[in-house]
Amino acid sequence: MTISEQPAKSKNVAAIYPLSPMQQGMLFHTLYSPESGIYFEQFICTISGNLNVAVFKQAWQQVVERHPVLRTLFVWENRKKPLQIVRHQVTLPWTECDWRLLAPSEQQKQVEEFLVSDRTQGFKLDQAPLMRCALLRLGENTYELVASFHHLLVDGWSLPILFQEVFTFYEAGNRGERLSLATPRPYQEYITWLQRQDIAAAENFWRQNLQGFTAPTPLGGNRGVHHQGNFLDITFELSSQITDTLQSFAQQHRVTLSTLVQGAWSILLSRYSGELDVVFGATVSGRPPTLVGVESMVGLFINTLPVRVQIPEDTAIVPWLQYLQTQQIEREPYSYSPLVDIHGWSEIPRGMSLFESLVVFENYPVDAALQEPLASLEIDHVRVFEINNYPLTLVVAAQQTLSGKIIYDSDRFDADTVTRMMGHFQNLLTAIVTQPELPITQVPLISNTEKQQLISAWDAHKTEYSSNYCLHQLFEQQVEKTPDAVALVFGEQSLTYSELNVRANQLAHHLQSLGVKPETLVGVCVERSFEMMVALLGILKAGGAYLPLDPDYPAERLEFMLADAQVSVLVTQSQCLDILPIFSANKVCLDTDWQVISTLSSENPVSQAIPESLAYVIYTSGSTGKPKGVMVNHGNVTRLFAATQDWFKFDARDVWTLFHSYAFDFSVWEMWGALLYGGRLVIVPFWVSRDPEAFYDLLLREGVTVLNQTPSAFRQLIWVENSRRDAEAQRGGNERIALRWVIFGGEALDPTSLLPWFERHGDACPQLVNMYGITETTVHVTFRPLSMADAGSRSSVIGVPIPDLQVYILDEHLQPVPVGVRGEMYVGGAGVARGYLHRPELTQERFIRLGIRNNPVTYNPLYKTGDLARYLPDGNIEYLGRIDHQVKVRGFRIELGEIEAALNQHPVVQENVVIAREDTPGNQRLVAYIVADAVKSESPQIPSTTKETTWTSPQLLINELRQHLEGQLPDYMIPWAFVLLDSLPLTTNGKLDRRALPSPDLDQNRHTSFVSPQTETEQAIADIISSVLEITKIGIHDNFFELGGHSLLATQVVSRLRQTFTIELPVQTIFQSPTIAGLAEIVIGKQLEQVDDDALAQILAEVNQLSSQEVKLQLNKDESI
Repeated sequence: MTISEQPAKSKNVAAIYPLSPMQQGMLFHTLYSPESGIYFEQFICTISGNLNVAVFKQAWQQVVERHPVLRTLFVWENRKKPLQIVRHQVTLPWTECDWRLLAPSEQQKQVEEFLVSDRTQGFKLDQAPLMRCALLRLGENTYELVASFHHLLVDGWSLPILFQEVFTFYEAGNRGERLSLATPRPYQEYITWLQRQDIAAAENFWRQNLQGFTAPTPLGGNRGVHHQGNFLDITFELSSQITDTLQSFAQQHRVTLSTLVQGAWSILLSRYSGELDVVFGATVSGRPPTLVGVESMVGLFINTLPVRVQIPEDTAIVPWLQYLQTQQIEREPYSYSPLVDIHGWSEIPRGMSLFESLVVFENYPVDAALQEPLASLEIDHVRVFEINNYPLTLVVAAQQTLSGKIIYDSDRFDADTVTRMMGHFQNLLTAIVTQPELPITQVPLISNTEKQQLISAWDAHKTEYSSNYCLHQLFEQQVEKTPDAVALVFGEQSLTYSELNVRANQLAHHLQSLGVKPETLVGVCVERSFEMMVALLGILKAGGAYLPLDPDYPAERLEFMLADAQVSVLVTQSQCLDILPIFSANKVCLDTDWQVISTLSSENPVSQAIPESLAYVIYTSGSTGKPKGVMVNHGNVTRLFAATQDWFKFDARDVWTLFHSYAFDFSVWEMWGALLYGGRLVIVPFWVSRDPEAFYDLLLREGVTVLNQTPSAFRQLIWVENSRRDAEAQRGGNERIALRWVIFGGEALDPTSLLPWFERHGDACPQLVNMYGITETTVHVTFRPLSMADAGSRSSVIGVPIPDLQVYILDEHLQPVPVGVRGEMYVGGAGVARGYLHRPELTQERFIRLGIRNNPVTYNPLYKTGDLARYLPDGNIEYLGRIDHQVKVRGFRIELGEIEAALNQHPVVQENVVIAREDTPGNQRLVAYIVADAVKSESPQIPSTTKETTWTSPQLLINELRQHLEGQLPDYMIPWAFVLLDSLPLTTNGKLDRRALPSPDLDQNRHTSFVSPQTETEQAIADIISSVLEITKIGIHDNFFELGGHSLLATQVVSRLRQTFTIELPVQTIFQSPTIAGLAEIVIGKQLEQVDDDALAQILAEVNQLSSQEVKLQLNKDESI
């Protein structure tokens, strides 16, 4: 309804007044999601007894006549602020159904169908009354009452008043008496009271209260932005014993049960989010004690307020709870504050929720009121259906026992997750009152039973794959089996197992003569060649361990590694001498010294090396900038292959590539995966490893069956393969790769990037595998076969631990976290390396000995990975990124991989990376680097499958990518700048080289510069927004919410757009396209939809692209004809 007429003069209008802040919020959310059923309340109970239906119906009508709020409707169209209008008279809609003749099962079915149908029907907010009743008769004296109403009218505290009055009227009417109750105070008096409050004092309080809180507390779950509002609930009830303990504890320490509940929920949020400063919403009664008669008023008095709770590290529970109680008292004078205003006073940007969970503590539940004795009727099976707009709502009721439910958005959370969360909440409540001496951060989230179940599941991988042999000894056994088989290929040359063994033996004897023995570290600086493998094998056969020194490393790094490792023997080539520092100890040049070495024995040398002996030291980057050497034993490596052979079944028919630098531990897997099983190892020349086209040719030519790649390198291979396949198809050729395994490692994998590969090859042959790993835990830790389903997910699932490894996910206090909760990964088992060379303090810090059980076995070292992860319900692990690489921009915690995955879904994006740059100190901003299909920086003609257009400039593509992300991600996750590249820079190890990414071109990314409206449509929209926001200058790319807009103002804008352009427009539109340019495009599209004639539609589209000056010029021309 619109009230362009004067409604106050109508005979059926009793009052007109504004909405309360809570009503305004509910109205907005109802309009924003009209199909969701949000704030539709449905009260259901069973009535038993000889019910006089006519009298019962009349009792309900009498209550409606007593309370003006029950006769209220709402108007908002074409108004600056919405209003509520009270009718003098309304008739309560009443439905009766008689299902006595149906079988009980059919009755139940009919009841459920009726409830669903009733919810689907909803209410028209501009038509009073916004409530109705239904009486479903199931037996001679059994009825189901369904009272439905919109939350805009009443709150939970009002319901007991209503139902008490209904049954009071009924009892009197059933006795034939005429009942006269005192006239209640109208809801309008509360609105008047609100208008007298000091909003400036409230603003000052809330600004101080929320100062420094810049990001909503994350809840986890499915973080996609498109949810359908499918809400479910799970109930709980504490025992009477625990309830009594809680009440006694509260009384003893002078806190309320509500404070206990909020304290437990705060700790739960802190543990689930990893934050020590959390915010959630709390519903307060909102009935000011200074308002006369408020206790008997009916209406929507409740308000939702943010509750900020800080979790101090060492504070005990009781003083902390008492502090929370004090905070509640301090908030009370400002509990009337509109949430939309509080949000505006906070440091969290508009358009984002201030909090994602809500706590409702009901200290006057409806069903308790209905338990009061009735003369002729019995009421039971009371239940309430309700939906709000928060992903999680905890509702707690205090009766004989503490009970409640968690209402959750099923699009975001699954039932198992919420059930576990509910169990953890109960654990916290119990622990608070039974272990009050504990510091807050040590209050146990999980029970001892759950803790033991978690650890037992993690320890289930304690299978042993010990070997009595060293790497070189297993290689020698393979030489005995297949001496004439080809072991190595390099270019056009090859070496058999026997030839390789002889050369390695000769070098080993020479090294032994120089004093090499077990634990002797020998440096190796050799280019990719047969000599490289001869050197590594020779060192191991001599009993020593190798230190790889990549010739492509900077001289300073090589010098540091040689000095830090205290190398006494160096194996190299003459062409590498110039890059090496002066080395005074023993030096072996494989080319110039080989004439002497080749005269030595070709027999396998004897050494004292055992599986526990050092096999190699590989240096990795350190957080302090100083590289650290990781010490790995023979046994660490041999058990890796034994533990994974049941999965891979490698054999002598396999052809492997040595793609990676031998200074990168992925090479360990490549070398020994081939040589321990009799396979063929193709050494990839350095320049080939840098050239995806040449490398793809090598894969075809050599018939490679096992390929190991970093995700960055494999993405480049996918592009080459796609372009080659297209060319071959045109020529009628059919190149086929022989791959049966593609194994990823070295960096995090975005599975969405694999979609083009799966579309060509399927997901069975070759089988793609994601293997998370770390140098300190011997190459690989987990195993995850990938399928087409993974390519549709933004999650990086790394699978299950290798059978002889254990992955523990612990909190900052080294306690196990529950399934679904993120924590830091710790790896234990036979793959854990010795530690860091000559760095005992760092070794002690990262290789910790932790007694998770009271069992000496668990005191074996665990490696502290620095990686965040969580266990999923199916036992798989989801990788969540580095702890030390967490990105917070504008106060929001951001998973960069989520943005990258969204970009990968655009059809022209081949690969991308998003980083947070801080080119100006203190100003950290997101930048996306894009390699687009068929796009070179000098020729940006980019075809799109999403629009029938081409981009004629990089800026147009950037705008398209930005719009693509705006449809999927919240505003704070949209990159500030986009950079188009021909390819992403890689390090020598095939990983992304982030330091080589260039600064963005500001001219291509000026998306916030002022651009005035260019068309009549844009100008009209600008006028509307300027009027609503009361600002004079607004550009077509300015963000409505960044200019100060909020949800209620958004409703006004959409309402005026509907009126101005005579189109249907949902409220969501402005949230999805908060700029004038975006809105103009949508408005034009809506207008075109309403035009039947195609020619007229085209004319309209052309006119809308004209500026106002061009329109006037054209009109003048027409008049002169």
